[in-house]
Amino acid sequence: MVSRIQQLTKKKLISPPKFLSSAVQLEVIMGSTAYGVANDNSDLDIYGFCIPERSQVFPHTAGEVYGFGKKVQRFEQYQQHHVKDGDIEYDFSIYNIVKYFQLCMENNPNMIDSLFVPRRCIVYSTQVGEMVREARKSFLHTGAWHKFKGYAYSQLHKAQNSIPQPGTKRHEDYLKHGYSTKFAYHVVRLLSEVEMILIEGDLDLTRNREQLKAIRRGEWSKEEIREYFNKKETFLEELYIKSDLRYKPDEKLIKQLLLNCLEHHYGSLEGCVSATKDEGTAALLKLDKIQDILNE
Repeated sequence: MVSRIQQLTKKKLISPPKFLSSAVQLEVIMGSTAYGVANDNSDLDIYGFCIPERSQVFPHTAGEVYGFGKKVQRFEQYQQHHVKDGDIEYDFSIYNIVKYFQLCMENNPNMIDSLFVPRRCIVYSTQVGEMVREARKSFLHTGAWHKFKGYAYSQLHKAQNSIPQPGTKRHEDYLKHGYSTKFAYHVVRLLSEVEMILIEGDLDLTRNREQLKAIRRGEWSKEEIREYFNKKETFLEELYIKSDLRYKPDEKLIKQLLLNCLEHHYGSLEGCVSATKDEGTAALLKLDKIQDILNE
C-alpha cells in the first residue's frame, strides 16, 4: 500500500519535498466526501501528516544553536491544489506531525475533522497513523466551542455577504438561491459537530448528512440559516458551561503520544529529548534499589 503522495510523485504530477514520499503517516479524504454530502463532481481534499527528518523535529541533533547563525527553514506543511490525475482532481494538505498535533490540540476544526473521518475515508495509514487515530478522543476539550464557533461565524458571514466569481459553480448556486449553500451548510455542520463534542466527547461527521444535503439543495432560506445560528449559539454557550468534557487539553498526555509516534518512526530518541524531572527521579530511585541489592 502506497500513499497518494507517493503515487502522484511517481507519476510526476506533483513535486513535494524529496523526503515526503516515504514520510507520510496518514492521508484522509476530507470535505464533502467525509461529511457524506459529496456529489459525483466533488474534488478530493486530502489531509494528513508526515514525520520529517529527525533534525527537523530535534534541530539540536544537527548541531543547531537556537538564535545563532543563518535561520534554518523548517518544514511545516506541504500544500498543492488542483492536481489532476485522470478524472480526479486533488487538493493536498500534509502537515509536519508536530504542527498537526499542535493544531489538533488547539481543536482546529479542520484538523479535528481529519482525525474523525469515517474509516472509508482513510486512504493511507501507517502504524503511527493508527496510533494517532486510536487516541483521537484525547485531543478534545471544551475549547473546541470557541474554535468551531469562530469558523461557523466566518462561514455565516460568507454565506450572507460574499458574491462568488461569475462563471463558477458557486456563482450559479448564488444566482439560484440568493446565497452560497456551500458556506451555509458548513455553518450548520460546524455547530452540530461541536455540540457532539461537548455532549459526547466524540464526533460522527456523517450523522447529520441528510440535513446538510437539504441545505446544499437550497431548501433552507438565508434567514433560516441566520436564525439557526443565533439559536444554536445560545444553546451551545450554556452547554459549554455544563459540559463534562475536560476544560483544556491534557498537554502532557498528548506530548507523550507525540514522542511515542516519533520513537516508533525514528527508533530510540536518546539524545533527542531529556527525561522530565519526575521521570529522572524515578530512574534514580530504581538505580538506588538495584545498587542496594548488589550491595547485599
